Amino acid sequence: MKLGIVAKMTNPEAIRLSGEVAAWLKERGIEVYGDTELAKRANNITACDRKDLADLIDSMVVLGGDGTILYAARLLSGKKITVLGVNMGGLGFLTTVKVNEVYENLEKLIKGDYTLEERMMLSVVITRDEKKYAEYKVLNDVVIKSRMARLIKLATSINKEYVTTYRSDGLIIATPTGSTAYALSAGGPILYPTIHSIIVVPICPFNLMNRPVVVPDWMSVDVSVPPDDSALALTLDGQVDMQLKAGDSIEVKRAAESVYVVAGKGKGKGYFDILRERLLWEGKKEGQA
Repeated sequence: MKLGIVAKMTNPEAIRLSGEVAAWLKERGIEVYGDTELAKRANNITACDRKDLADLIDSMVVLGGDGTILYAARLLSGKKITVLGVNMGGLGFLTTVKVNEVYENLEKLIKGDYTLEERMMLSVVITRDEKKYAEYKVLNDVVIKSRMARLIKLATSINKEYVTTYRSDGLIIATPTGSTAYALSAGGPILYPTIHSIIVVPICPFNLMNRPVVVPDWMSVDVSVPPDDSALALTLDGQVDMQLKAGDSIEVKRAAESVYVVAGKGKGKGYFDILRERLLWEGKKEGQA
């Protein structure tokens, strides 16, 4: 078995735990890989170029928060690699394993005693001057906003059928996994993460009747940048940012690739347990002590 470690490099505890986990795995005859920066700062990790990591491993341990998982998802390049997320960040909707549960979950990973959740991704294609300009894959969301604090106009079609021209601060197109991220803050719905669908959420719409829309995953969402507006930005998973030009078009649809996350097991590990804890919902059933 070959295992990769991705850690939040600004978190000293994540780097320290990386070395400890690598030593524990090495004692069990498991090869451990990580990018060059992590290998320099943590022992027992074989260094590799980050773009080659997915070709070397069978499984991946991510030590950090949900942002670290989003970064790791880009490194996987669509390969079906098991991801075990350890929460060393904030909310942690994707990183459900606690630090004190690392080794028991690694034991299960080695033995194959785990359940995988398939998390759909989105394919994003930007067309400029009638040619494909760029293409990306995202796990959480695609966000189109102005670089200035002002209303913008975004003509939007779903499944090639014109829907509306949103006058808003921006537009979010999210996966079910991303439904608990920016889309939730903008008033979008919470979707169970393994549902296959796409969410379209306007940000602070001028027309208060412009509400979030959920469509099946076989539909595409097409957004056009106005021909007179060149101050818009496209942000992908909160980590990749690019400037859009007047007349650009953005097509968003389900990607062929997915991310496969180890599902939490045991009491307090269900999705609604996580929602209740992270979103501070009422924590006890009526009548419970």
